[in-house]
Amino acid sequence: MNATFEALGLSEATLSAVERMGFSVPTPVQEQAIPLALEGRDVVAAAKTGTGKTAAFSLPMIERIGRSKRPGSPKALIVTPTRELAMQIDAACYTLAKSSNHRVLTVVGGMPYKAQIAKLKRGVDILIATPGRLHDLMERGLVKLDGIEVLVLDEADRMLDMGFWPTMKKVVAATPATRQTLLFSATLDRKVMQNISPILKDPAFVEIAHKGETADTVDQFVMPITQAKKPALLRAVLENKGSERIIVFARTKNRSEICARQLREAGYRVDSIHSDKSQAQRKRALDAFTKGKVDILVATDVLARGIDVSNVDHVINYDLPDCPEDYVHRIGRTGRAGEQGFAISFVSPESKTALRDIEKLLGKKIPSIKIDNYDNSDAEKALASQYVPKSNQRSASSFSRDMRPGRGRRGGRR
Repeated sequence: MNATFEALGLSEATLSAVERMGFSVPTPVQEQAIPLALEGRDVVAAAKTGTGKTAAFSLPMIERIGRSKRPGSPKALIVTPTRELAMQIDAACYTLAKSSNHRVLTVVGGMPYKAQIAKLKRGVDILIATPGRLHDLMERGLVKLDGIEVLVLDEADRMLDMGFWPTMKKVVAATPATRQTLLFSATLDRKVMQNISPILKDPAFVEIAHKGETADTVDQFVMPITQAKKPALLRAVLENKGSERIIVFARTKNRSEICARQLREAGYRVDSIHSDKSQAQRKRALDAFTKGKVDILVATDVLARGIDVSNVDHVINYDLPDCPEDYVHRIGRTGRAGEQGFAISFVSPESKTALRDIEKLLGKKIPSIKIDNYDNSDAEKALASQYVPKSNQRSASSFSRDMRPGRGRRGGRR
């Protein structure tokens, strides 16, 4: 189908907002989910990152909700697991609200209460929130959910993984049984469905991506290495592959800070993002990366989901994630919107099991790659027999570095 936004049933006012947002043709998830949501159906949608899920729920939501007449009593509630996702959704809803005149407010942890409370008292139609801050405001009596017409749960599987589901049960219980529920996520599995099924009414299912599916535009490789030699290998990869528009994922907050410091001392323009940083610090780092003032972001999995940063050259998994699904979301930061992406994962002896679990999820082996300026043959031999078949190895000289037109080798240090 070659649908247009006009054919989906959206109003003229919403279509003008779509035009302002720069959308021309609906993505598959938008094409399938929007008409169902406009009908008032509960919708459960699974789609890869970067496929337009935010517009898929925000466009019909704007169409269906009324205006709130009581302070702190929104008509629509969007709950998402991280501050970064909340701010991204806020930007989209703010643009839409220019046409509908709905009032939008985002409440997240790490930000002062005073301004958020003042805006709640002035009235809000669309409330975007992270679970912790939302529940806190509910406990204080500052947010009432008995007028909710549309409830959106974004990245429900991630909220489950992060331990937010007990809080979300309380949030859902505070909303009317007559509400419409829209659930959007990158993946859906049995564990998620067991938790969400009780809150849904005859839902329509939209599945654009299956569990473990990664974008075809991302080339994936592993590099065996011992833990102690990861810093040297990282610098070698940056020197060989280029050091601009790079996201490096580390397993813990402490490791991300150490990695960022080592890169900074080596002369790279780098910043870090993790949960110990304030919302203002995280926003500054993300904005600096988006604007090219910072070339490398070192992050924990707080950045793995849903953040729409364009033209990320490649993702480097300095550490493999504990959860195999997070690997899919990490490498989804590159190769977005049809662009070619590149992902390299460092695999130490301690992370053999994690690699095995990731490959099981993907249903395929991830080939190894060599680079000309670093010899990791000892570590490679330790993994080759079980995890990295020799027949899958590729060398940097045989791999085209110019992954996008006009992009050549940039060199490493500044």
